[in-house]
Amino acid sequence: MPPLAATLWALALFLAVGAAVLYNRLVAAKNAVREAWSGVEVQLKRRHDLVPRLAEATRAYASYERGLLEKLATLRTGFDPEAEQAISDGLARMLMVAEAYPELKASENFLELQRNLAEVEEALQLARRYYNGAVRVYNTLLASFPANLVAGALGFKPARYFEVTTASERLAPKVEL
Repeated sequence: MPPLAATLWALALFLAVGAAVLYNRLVAAKNAVREAWSGVEVQLKRRHDLVPRLAEATRAYASYERGLLEKLATLRTGFDPEAEQAISDGLARMLMVAEAYPELKASENFLELQRNLAEVEEALQLARRYYNGAVRVYNTLLASFPANLVAGALGFKPARYFEVTTASERLAPKVEL
């Protein structure tokens, strides 16, 4: 084989291997973007599922605690033996619940709700940042030479950054107690 032909074959092989390597890097970066978006969706679903349940549990316990205290206050105004027995029974029930579940106090429930809401929002923020970082890496690779030649020829398109489009999306979901 003449030296020119061998050189051309070597150059063609080098370009083919280079294109394959660039293609694989583009596919890996695109898959990282997809994975990162999936992480955002997981956190959005978590928030969607968790926030109403936490709020309902907190609301239910606060209502229970309020009802029990109101009942005890009403009974206390009667000052008869039956009322005193009912008060004693109510206090005993409340103490048993408090002893068995000391964390089930309305103020603690509200603090726990706040902690969980903050945790959910933090996880969502981290997922959004990770997604935007993956998009940045992918888009940079698409725009870089010589990957841009391979990407353009094979139809790779830039990914979009996560952006909040409305003012209501900027806010955490409203929790009504």
